[in-house]
Amino acid sequence: MNPLPRSSSTLMDAHGMVTIADRLRATRRESFVGRDEELRHFGRVLDGGPDAPRVLVLFGPGGVGKSALLRRFADEAELRGRPVIHVDGRTAPADAQGFSQAVRPASKDPRAVLLVDTFENCGHLESWLYDECLPHLPDGTVTVVAGRQAPDPVRLADPAWAGLLDVLPVTALDQTEAGLFLLRRGVPERLHPDILSFTGGHPLALALAAAAVLSAGETAGTDGPVDWSPGQNVIAALLRHLVGDPPSRAHCAALEVCAHAHITSEQLLRALLGEQGRELFAWLREQPYIETAAAGVYPHDVVREALEADLRWRDPDGFADLHTRLRQYLLERVGTAAPARFLRAVGELQFLYRTDGFMADTHRWHPYGLVEDLPYHPGHEPAVLELVKHQEGAGSAHAAAYWLARQPEAFRIQRVPPSEEVAGCSAWLKMAAFDGASRDPVAAAAWQHVRLNGPLRTGEHIAVARFHVGRATYQRPSPVMDLVLWRMLGEIVRGEKLAWTFIVMRDDGFWDQHLLHCDMRPVAPPVQVEGHLYRLFAHDWRPLPAASWLASKTDEMLGIAPADSVPAGRPSGDVLVMTHADFTAAARSALRLLRWPDELALSPLQNSSLVRAHAMPLEDVLLNAIHQLPLERGGEKSHRAAMAAFVEGAATQEAAARRLGLPFSTYRRHLAGAVERVAEILWRHEIDGIALRRPGAPATG
Repeated sequence: MNPLPRSSSTLMDAHGMVTIADRLRATRRESFVGRDEELRHFGRVLDGGPDAPRVLVLFGPGGVGKSALLRRFADEAELRGRPVIHVDGRTAPADAQGFSQAVRPASKDPRAVLLVDTFENCGHLESWLYDECLPHLPDGTVTVVAGRQAPDPVRLADPAWAGLLDVLPVTALDQTEAGLFLLRRGVPERLHPDILSFTGGHPLALALAAAAVLSAGETAGTDGPVDWSPGQNVIAALLRHLVGDPPSRAHCAALEVCAHAHITSEQLLRALLGEQGRELFAWLREQPYIETAAAGVYPHDVVREALEADLRWRDPDGFADLHTRLRQYLLERVGTAAPARFLRAVGELQFLYRTDGFMADTHRWHPYGLVEDLPYHPGHEPAVLELVKHQEGAGSAHAAAYWLARQPEAFRIQRVPPSEEVAGCSAWLKMAAFDGASRDPVAAAAWQHVRLNGPLRTGEHIAVARFHVGRATYQRPSPVMDLVLWRMLGEIVRGEKLAWTFIVMRDDGFWDQHLLHCDMRPVAPPVQVEGHLYRLFAHDWRPLPAASWLASKTDEMLGIAPADSVPAGRPSGDVLVMTHADFTAAARSALRLLRWPDELALSPLQNSSLVRAHAMPLEDVLLNAIHQLPLERGGEKSHRAAMAAFVEGAATQEAAARRLGLPFSTYRRHLAGAVERVAEILWRHEIDGIALRRPGAPATG
C-alpha cells in the first residue's frame, strides 16, 4: 500500500478504515513534481505578517496544473493545522448570493485558507469578489483564486490592493520536471524526447501521453520503439480541454493561422482572412492559452502542436493551402522588410519549416530580442578579430582582417543585452570574379568550384557565408547562431544576380545532414586554415531561384509529388545551368540533331539562357553560332564544313566531303574544328548573357 500523506484531516471512516479518497490523495501527492517557487511563495503567505499578501491569484491555460497546485496548497495548509475551505467554480453557484454562501465558512476563522478553483466559470463575479466578498474576510485569512485569466489590469493598478494581492502565472514544467513526471508514471526514457517535444512540459498533455504509452503496453523495463507520436485520441482530448469549441469557423481559421505562424499579428490575420482579422485578433488575445509578445500573439507550445497535428490529419489540403499562403505572405515581407525588421521577418519565414528535415536539431527559435544583431563598425574590429582568432586561429583572423578592410558592410556582430560585449560575429561576403582567391584559401576553393561547375555570367556574383563565431558555443545551436542562419536565408531570398552560395563550417560533421537537406552540397576536399579543416557547402541558385526552391521544399515537407510535366532538373520557366563540360556535350549533340526538330526539342540547351532568357528558338541559336565562324581568321573552311554536315543535309560525311571537293580526312579535320568553335561561341554567349544573333542583325532585333 502507498504511504498516506501526513495530514490532520486524513479521511477515514468511523472504524479507522482507509478510504479510496485517501489512496487517491496519496497517489496525487507522490506524483506531484515541480512548482517549488509557487510552494515557497505560498509558504510565505501562510507565515503572515503585516506586509504579507492576503490574496494569491494563480492563472494559466487549462490543464497546466492549477488544480493540482491547489491540492498541494491544501496539504501544506493542513499540515500547519489551518482549516481549508474549497470552492470550485464548476459546481459553485454562479450568482453573488450563492457564491457568498459557499465561501462563508472562511469568514468564521481568521486562520482559514480559502481555495477557489476554476474561477473562469464565475468570471462575471470578479469585481464583486474583490469589492464585496474578500474585503469582509478576517485579516488573517489566506485566499487563493485559480483561473484561466489574469485579473483585470485595473484591479492590479488599484493602490488599495497593493501589497495585499499577488499574481502568479502557472506555466509548463521545465524539461527536468517534465522528465521526472514521466518517470514517476513509468514511461520509458527512450520515449521522453518525443513526448517532451510535443507537450512542451504541459502537465495535462504529459499525463495523456503517459496514459497512451502505458495503455499500449510500454513500460520502463521493456524494449520497444524509440519514437512516439500523439494519437488522435490524445490530440482530441487536449483540444477539447484546452481550446473547447471556438465560436465560428472564422475563429477556427484564426487559431489555425496562429498555430502555424511563429507570431500572429492583426496585420497577418487581415492579409489571410480579410477585414474580420481585426475582430479575430482581439478574440485570440483574450484566450488563456495564447501568449502575448511584442510583435503579436502565439499559442502555448502544446496548443500549437495539437492544432497543427489535428489540421494535418483531418484536412491535409487545407493545411497545405494555409502553409502556401503564409509562405507567400512572409516571402513578400522578407523582400520588403526594413533593416530593423529584416531578421525577424526571415525567422518567421523559416519557422514554417520547423518540422522539415533536421531543422529541430539546428534551430531553437529563441525569443526574438534575446540577442541583438548589429551592423559592424570600425570600433568592433579588435573584438571581431579576437573572437575569430580564439575560435579559429590566427590564419582565419588574418583572412577576417583582409575582408574587414574590403567589405566591412558584409559583417554583423551580435550582443546579448544588457552586456555591451561582442558575443558573436558573422560575414556574408559578396564576391565578383576571383575576389580574394590569392589571399584567402577559402575564397580560392570557392572560385575553383565555380570554374569547374558553372562560371559566372555578366553581372553575377557569388556569396560566401563564413566567420560564424559565437563566443560561448562557436557554431553550435544558440541564440547567436539562430540569427546567423536567418541572415543566410534572408540574403539568399533577397539576392539579385546571385549565382552561387557557399556556407563555410568547421568540418566536424555537425552541419552535414542539415545542409545536405537544404540542397547545399559539400565541396571536396575540405580547406585547411591554421590547422583547422573547413567544409564549403555550395548551391547554384540559377536553375531554381530561392522562391521556387522554398516552394519545392514545401512540397517535399508536405509529401506532395512534383509535377510530372516538368522534367527533372528543368524547372518550368527557369534557366538550366550546366557545367562547361555538360554544356559542350549538349552543344555537340544539338548540332547533330539540327535537322531533326522532334529530337532537338529534348536537348538540355532548350533550357539554356540563350534560349530561355532571349526568347530565341534553339535552331536559330545554332544557326547563328555557325554563321559566326566566317568572322574568325580561317573560319571560312570550318563554316563550309558545318553547313554541309548540319544544315544542307549531306547523307554521309563522305558525301559532304565530295560535295566540298575535299579529301575525307581534311573534311573531318575542318568539321571537328567547326564543332569545337561553335560550342565555344555558344558557351561564351551563355556565360556573358549576351544574345547570340546572326552577323549583321541589329542588336535590338
